[in-house]
Amino acid sequence: MPPPQLISFIIPAWNEETVLGPTLEALSVARRHLAEPSEVVVADDSSTDRTAEIARQRGARVVSVPHRQISVTRNAGAQEARGDLLIFIDADTLVTPQAVRAAIEAVRAGAIGGGCAIRYSGWIPAYLRVFVPMEVWLARRIGIAFGCFLFCTREAFEAVGGFDAALYATEEVTISLALQRQGRFVCLRECVMTSGRKLRTHSTLEWFIQLYRITLARNRYIRDRSAMGVWYGERRSDPESTKR
Repeated sequence: MPPPQLISFIIPAWNEETVLGPTLEALSVARRHLAEPSEVVVADDSSTDRTAEIARQRGARVVSVPHRQISVTRNAGAQEARGDLLIFIDADTLVTPQAVRAAIEAVRAGAIGGGCAIRYSGWIPAYLRVFVPMEVWLARRIGIAFGCFLFCTREAFEAVGGFDAALYATEEVTISLALQRQGRFVCLRECVMTSGRKLRTHSTLEWFIQLYRITLARNRYIRDRSAMGVWYGERRSDPESTKR
């Protein structure tokens, strides 16, 4: 396939002033390694802090939306983006030039989308240090991208109707499965670093309840914002940040 004419990096954000700067800096480094032109779109979803200001200072184009819903916010960013290759990155995720380059090369080789491996930054509970490699392995086996780094062609994105606007979580799983039906969907071995803050700020019990709601009781809870407290509840202070 021909190289993309323009790469759009799309970052959904809600009150991310503490993490957005490093994310944009890492992305800036990765972009400097690209031969293709690119843009950065930050979809600022009802932030009340300096998220939008930081994004503009770092050269991103800011799209202000009032949804407080991650799937719809991702779609809003994609709608405003101009690129024919879309790369969705979470506001607390540090990409590498290698991961971005691998995504572009995968599309040039015929893939319509994909994801990559992940690691969590900072301290995380011991059981998760065992679980995360298993999670990455399983995602590769079934062809699921993590939401912190998901890429696809605009043509494929529009063919599947974007992210499911009815969902308040696991929208990356749903679109990964939909994209698989459009063409070759790849899970790269390259890795990005995403924040482990929610794993530190929420208890094991809270996570088990959340996992139950997005898996076994999915039909009952997945369309209810109030049931997705880990992602939509009050932002808690990361204990790692107090050590600095």
